[in-house]
Amino acid sequence: MPDYTRGGPPDRVGIVVFIKHHTYDEGENFRMLVEGMLFRSARLDDASMGDRRRLQDEYKLKTVIDLRTTSEHIKQGKRHGLTATGSSVGASNDGGAQELKIPELAYEEININGGNFERALFWQLSIWNRVKLLSLMWTGYRMEAIGILGREVLQRRGLAGLGTDTIDHAGAEIARIVEILADASKYPILVHCTQGKDRTGLVVALVLFLLKVPLDAIRHDYGLSGLELRVERDERVQEIREIGLTDEFADAPSDWIDRIHEHIQQRYMSVSAYLESVGVGLDTQQRVRQLLLNQPVPKL
Repeated sequence: MPDYTRGGPPDRVGIVVFIKHHTYDEGENFRMLVEGMLFRSARLDDASMGDRRRLQDEYKLKTVIDLRTTSEHIKQGKRHGLTATGSSVGASNDGGAQELKIPELAYEEININGGNFERALFWQLSIWNRVKLLSLMWTGYRMEAIGILGREVLQRRGLAGLGTDTIDHAGAEIARIVEILADASKYPILVHCTQGKDRTGLVVALVLFLLKVPLDAIRHDYGLSGLELRVERDERVQEIREIGLTDEFADAPSDWIDRIHEHIQQRYMSVSAYLESVGVGLDTQQRVRQLLLNQPVPKL
């Protein structure tokens, strides 16, 4: 039986899930992935100073890939108290003032649900709701506008549907992420969104599919999300309800990985073919595999 374990999280529960997979090879424990290279987490805005120091000093992070939307950044900025000059400074968990971004880390902000994805959702609305959404956006009521999308489109599509929609409509953003993951100078890398399980879970799943990690290991990794976020579920549910979604959007469905994998196989034949279709060549894919696999890497 494969044994899939993870490293311990920093001080605040739910901040980091350390991606670390083990498989047995001829009776011996063989580590399939290079450890300490790729991490995923929920948003880091609430991380304590101890968390931040550990991410830098122990995990040696160099790059953070932030997948959140503009609206999410605005909301978190207001929550933590932007200064009059617009700098991102807020109260830390330790009572002092701190920047929302961790100094000395490189940040790549890629709104994976922007651009084509937003347009695809927008055209699923009725004419009246399109007019209403645009009016709210133009008058500064961003969260109310997002609530229309939540109630009328996101809720109907469900978590798996949103994952497959992201695959089909966020190719440019996914290609940019993979290009970063193919750059050895960027590692170690942490990927996060708000909860660390849907957008981030999708990105990590695509990488693990590319690395040919066994599906049961990928399911296990995704399932850790529910455990790590359990302590903060009430807070997450409240935020989800604010954008017109129901409580199950705070969960990590057990069939989510299989539905994402099935969609890729049926529509694109393989994750490698999918990545090629969005502009990620085989050479780039191979560099990701060479960086993250703890074994000789055959050509794709």
